[in-house]
Amino acid sequence: MRDLFLLDPDLVFLNHGSFGACPAAVFGAYQQWQRELERNPVEFLGRRSAGLLHEARSALAGYLGAATGELVFVPNATTAVNIVARSLDLQPGDEVLATDHEYGACDATWQRVCAERGAVYRRAPVALPFDPARFVEQVLALAGPRTRLVFASHITSTTALVFPVAELCAEARSRGIATLIDGAHAPGQLALDLTAIGADFYAGNLHKWLCAPKGAAFLHARPEHHAALHATVTSWGYAEQVTGHSGFDAYLGHSLLERRLQWQGTRDIAAFLAVPAAIGFQRQHRWPEVQARCHDMAVGLMHRVARRTGLPPIGPDAAFAQMVPLPVATDDGDALRRRLFDDHRIEVPVTRHGAQHFVRVSVQGYNTAEDLQRLEAALG
Repeated sequence: MRDLFLLDPDLVFLNHGSFGACPAAVFGAYQQWQRELERNPVEFLGRRSAGLLHEARSALAGYLGAATGELVFVPNATTAVNIVARSLDLQPGDEVLATDHEYGACDATWQRVCAERGAVYRRAPVALPFDPARFVEQVLALAGPRTRLVFASHITSTTALVFPVAELCAEARSRGIATLIDGAHAPGQLALDLTAIGADFYAGNLHKWLCAPKGAAFLHARPEHHAALHATVTSWGYAEQVTGHSGFDAYLGHSLLERRLQWQGTRDIAAFLAVPAAIGFQRQHRWPEVQARCHDMAVGLMHRVARRTGLPPIGPDAAFAQMVPLPVATDDGDALRRRLFDDHRIEVPVTRHGAQHFVRVSVQGYNTAEDLQRLEAALG
């Protein structure tokens, strides 16, 4: 499968989780859309874009177990989180509750928005080693009468843990608390059914584990929240009527969510339109089997390294998908990352949670046993 991707053949690439990697066939579909745009940009963006985006979202909705009208494309999951954060009617004294395993950019988003509104951003500690059975209890222990929203990752960035978010959403809903799930790493790594998960809002990247081109992500929102959501950029979708604009008629009849968040004027939408090609690529290559093989390789590596270092895994095998965190004893994670790349040509991140450093390994369909052996040897 390595030959189906565009990766440098001299590189051991174990960092799919950071920015993904796009198969050549999917990248070709992406470039074809870009060329079609340039043949007549006015027709493409002005008259065809609404219909083309709707078709691509329909394919995505079927893949995610969601309704087409409840999805919009965004450039990345952090943008989706910002849309929700800035649309939420937070009042002074209100609280947003998260875990202490959240992605730094999203932490920064909530800190800034809460500071602007006089609200409080709380982070519930989720203890390591991770016990999935205690997760909901640990998070909601800090919920109170002013908690407006619970924010949690589906798969965490630094520690690669799969959180039981469906259970979290169900319990939060029973208490009248809205939920936003950051699924940046989930599509393509986990089988998703957004309806079953039941989050009020779900943000997901498509350019990571689904292997779509860079700049493809989505925001899913339950219908009762659509009127309250606002784009981070006010554009044509907010106009009541537009005289002489070729794109206005194309968006007539489309939902408020679509008009506000999808009709953003001149921009390259090719990455969004290539998402069906990424879904098709994974179906063609029987991706559930690929995911299972990669999970087995990843947790096998995790246990072999743990036996050598004496540092145990931070969770049970079932708490991980295709990413695993290898605890390492180092005081300088950046130096370790540079050494692995400069001396061994291994692209892999070194993350940190609290005082503990991890080599966070992504195992994707193009990775081989030899790739993992090279990392083991380098760590040794």
